[in-house]
Amino acid sequence: MQRRKFLTGAGVGLAAAPLAAPALAQGRIEWRMGTSWPKGMGGVQTGAERLAANIGRMTDGKLTIRVFSAGEVVPALQGFDAVSSGTLDCYHDASYYHIGKNQGAQFFTCVPFGFAAHEQAAWINFGGGQALWDKLYAQYNLKAFIAGNTGTQALGWYRTEIKSVEDYKGKKLRMPGWGGAVLAKLGAQQVVLPGGEIFAALQSGAVDGAEWIGPYNDLALGFYQVAKICYGPGFHEPGSSLQFMMNKGKWDALPNDLKAAVQVACGWAHDDMWAEYTMRSAEAMNVLRNQHQVRFLRTPREIIIALGNATREYLTEVREKADPVTKEIFESYLKARASLVQYSRFAEGAYLDARGLPFDYIK
Repeated sequence: MQRRKFLTGAGVGLAAAPLAAPALAQGRIEWRMGTSWPKGMGGVQTGAERLAANIGRMTDGKLTIRVFSAGEVVPALQGFDAVSSGTLDCYHDASYYHIGKNQGAQFFTCVPFGFAAHEQAAWINFGGGQALWDKLYAQYNLKAFIAGNTGTQALGWYRTEIKSVEDYKGKKLRMPGWGGAVLAKLGAQQVVLPGGEIFAALQSGAVDGAEWIGPYNDLALGFYQVAKICYGPGFHEPGSSLQFMMNKGKWDALPNDLKAAVQVACGWAHDDMWAEYTMRSAEAMNVLRNQHQVRFLRTPREIIIALGNATREYLTEVREKADPVTKEIFESYLKARASLVQYSRFAEGAYLDARGLPFDYIK
């Protein structure tokens, strides 16, 4: 995919413009949905568009959703206020873009050294996470469901090797949320940019390194043209869930059948996007390595341990300053993490170790 194909209008700081009230004729409702994603971007934007289309089909057109990409109505990272105020009816983005409103929003995307994708969904759907999310967002006239996952993300793209913790000092690195704040503990400078602005920042030297999502989108964005090293694993986004965020008043006004359709469509969108990223990133990684000579390097053990210690320090600071609802979320998350880490080590973790042992497999 050509970069220019989906970067047009991405991340442009357009002023929010009031939109007409949702069309309501013969019991039919039209919502307007913004996204944080560049126009045409595979995975996140196309996944949001599939979600909107599925809601229309599942409700037989009783609820239709018109989709706007980043910058078409509001700037990419300003969906929270737009939906809370009713400028837009709904939005597809990552909740951690809005920790400036409330730190608790981070939990519903990812936490450094936290849940992998399947664990994140387990906590939200069966570990009490959804109820806490509802409690947090109700304060802002919002309601949300998980509606996508990009899987485990890479640490990021660099022009030069990062061999030790000392190499982070003074580096300007694009990484939003708590992950970027943890890097700052190691001496880096956190930079937050929407996806459509990362390539230009890397090219100009405005940032020294950057993470986005993974090989699928990173190939399309052309990062390999300005950086030839990609490190993994990351620590910051072990399983990043995305959200379908709605104006709570609009959600509350829906009849129960339409509410059920929205919730089911969001669950499908989560699994659909996660599957797409898993397959397409595997394919894109081969292209980046074999056609563009990208070096995929393992993040040094020393750095992983330093990041783990810095994460503990940072999360302790956040919890001490948190409001009561965020502290409640913290306790739920940490309790679930203790159980899930133990089980996943026995199940998926042990299996992945076994699969990597040196035996011959059918070809």
